[in-house]
Amino acid sequence: MSSVPIPYWRLSSFYFFYFASLGALVPYWSLYLKDLGFEAQAIGTLIAFIPATKIFAPYIWGWLADHTQRPITIIRIANLLAVVAFIGVYFGNSYWWLAMVMLMFSFFWNSSLPQFEATTLNHLNDKIHRYSNIRLWGSLGFIFMVVGLGEFFQSQDIDWLPTVILVLLTAIFLVSLFVPECLQTHHDEPSSIMSVVRQPVVLAFLGVCFLMVLSHGPYYTFYSIYLEDHGYSRRFIGIFWAVGVVAEVVIFLLMHRMIPVLGVRLLLLTTFALTALRWLLIGFFPDNTIVLFVAQLFHAFSFGVFHAVGILLVHQFFKGKHQGRGQALYASLSFGVGGAVGSMVSGLLWDRIDHSSLFALAAVAALIAWGIVWRFMREEIR
Repeated sequence: MSSVPIPYWRLSSFYFFYFASLGALVPYWSLYLKDLGFEAQAIGTLIAFIPATKIFAPYIWGWLADHTQRPITIIRIANLLAVVAFIGVYFGNSYWWLAMVMLMFSFFWNSSLPQFEATTLNHLNDKIHRYSNIRLWGSLGFIFMVVGLGEFFQSQDIDWLPTVILVLLTAIFLVSLFVPECLQTHHDEPSSIMSVVRQPVVLAFLGVCFLMVLSHGPYYTFYSIYLEDHGYSRRFIGIFWAVGVVAEVVIFLLMHRMIPVLGVRLLLLTTFALTALRWLLIGFFPDNTIVLFVAQLFHAFSFGVFHAVGILLVHQFFKGKHQGRGQALYASLSFGVGGAVGSMVSGLLWDRIDHSSLFALAAVAALIAWGIVWRFMREEIR
């Protein structure tokens, strides 16, 4: 199988458009909701609906992919339905209508990425070290969109945002039509997926994944509003988001060299320590542009290293016919449960406590994860 050419550009294009849509949604959807007149608690819960579907949607679709053995077909169906569901934003802007639309849209949209991660790793086969070189195109898509929209919204109304997102969702579906199926050929998986999950190192890994994304709650939900409240323009907001993802791209280019030299455990310990420092810098120095710039550089670790290591560990832990559900479980517990809880708690606390205190709580979550890695992830993992 290693002699089969890797469909590099088709895989990379999917990541590009998928994360370009994320670059439109994550930094600007809160500003769009604020423009519609929603308050902080409503914004927090509306945004929480997006990761909330990751709690169950990826696992449902992962089960379908594993049992049909046609993951790309499942990905295409999910992306088409995401396009159809998102069209609903044009037909109302009440809280409950948008909640229903975002639940339906994200149920399909969130389900495709874990299956695509498994497909990409299967295409790479014995060249898994090349994953970061493909995934970095997703980061480039995010940068392109977040900077472009930051500039665009300097002169144009943010009401254009749903149209931009709809175009990107359509592009994701069209690109998926050209990606070939690829299944893992070996069958050394255990009889039950729970026999994998019950391993202490796997439980520890899933726990720290939850805590990492939980700690991002204030950042993903309110960072753009936070910067705007401190006098930064939307052009500047786009640049700040882009700085973080540029750092992420650089780390993706280096990951294939860093993992063999430093090892997974040291990388995770470094990542959680720098993530805690990042939230403290953002929370206590919002008016210092240089400090905020440095804090954004730590995104290379809080997302780049964390995600690259996470995807490879899931591929290592969950083999054969458990791959789709393994990636889904990783997405569900981290970006699903962690993301939803982080967004909801941030929404509830944003107007009730000092913002620096909220980011300090995010730092505490990252430090707890550091302690779990130190205590429970001692055995050798590749």
